[in-house]
Amino acid sequence: MWREFKEFAIKGNAVDLAVGVVIGAAFGQVVNSLVSDILNPILSLLTGHVNFANLKFSIFGNPVLYGSFLNTLINFIIVSLAIFLIIEQMSRFRKKPDEAANTKDCPFCLSAINLKATRCPHCTSELK
Repeated sequence: MWREFKEFAIKGNAVDLAVGVVIGAAFGQVVNSLVSDILNPILSLLTGHVNFANLKFSIFGNPVLYGSFLNTLINFIIVSLAIFLIIEQMSRFRKKPDEAANTKDCPFCLSAINLKATRCPHCTSELK
């Protein structure tokens, strides 16, 4: 069992996942600081010096901290946008060189097609 655990822990996927979790936690702290230390004071100036963290109302004597929820929502939007931008950039570099060498663009729909194709599989145009 110990040997199996060592093999699992040393595999690239487990190590990559661990690195991703550590970097994700650090990135989360950076985003939290950005929101609470930079964005909230700017929003506070625009909204008449309202501190979002203190925004709340009560229902039957129980506080509803919607200001804290707004901070968390802003954090989520920033993290989602950053992840989206990173994945978009990675997908641009993922095209394999062999794929690019064996394809050409269709002159009608501009889709990538095989060099040997006589018809475009996307728009069905006849190719010369």
